[in-house]
Amino acid sequence: MNSTRPALRLFVLHHAGGSHLLYRTWPAALPSSWDVRLLDAPGHGLLLDRERISDAGRLADHLLEGIEEELDCPYALFGHSMGALLAYEITRRILARGLPLPVWAGLSARTAPQPAGQGTRYHQLPDAALRERLRLLGGTPGDVLEDPDLWALFEPVIRADLRLVETWRPDPDAAVLPVALSAYAGGADHSAPPASMTGWARHFAPFLGLRVLEGGHFYFADDPSALLRQIQRDATAALDAAATARTR
Repeated sequence: MNSTRPALRLFVLHHAGGSHLLYRTWPAALPSSWDVRLLDAPGHGLLLDRERISDAGRLADHLLEGIEEELDCPYALFGHSMGALLAYEITRRILARGLPLPVWAGLSARTAPQPAGQGTRYHQLPDAALRERLRLLGGTPGDVLEDPDLWALFEPVIRADLRLVETWRPDPDAAVLPVALSAYAGGADHSAPPASMTGWARHFAPFLGLRVLEGGHFYFADDPSALLRQIQRDATAALDAAATARTR
């Protein structure tokens, strides 16, 4: 067993209806000195047989409980879409509980918190309309959308996750999180367009900037190399800044 302390432990949080599988190549593509952990929410991926949690706050509590003992080295959070929402809620809980803060957070393809409103309820769409919505977004394997048996298996997971995202209401009095943040967006993402990502600067400090990459909502699905290079640059810069601050 390798007991070497990692330079950084990176927790990756997946999108709605997804799992660690879309991110499975990331550990080998990021620095070997990093410990990259791909998390599955209950009812997803390797935890498909576990009961799903369809409330953002309860799911954030559950995920934090699972990683709390691993916050014993410099660490960071990256979340895509639903995963970005969860990364934010987990960081809020870490601050509230006085646990060691992450040195960096990366939030991807998730609009910054907005005042409560009705919004779109994709989780309530009829079957055919939901499948078409998912097809346009990308990220869902074609077999899942076209095979009746696979769709029957994954539809409840997808609807529950969409409900979690669409019924989440941010705390309007939430404190600014003293964590370095980078925001990521696909330039052609109509679900979470780049301009909607800049609002995260009001919720984290320092804000390292918005990184716009080519593609839509799942801009990294076919080739994550550009995103992973940027994650490495941003997280390393935050890690170096944290180390410098400790020596002052």
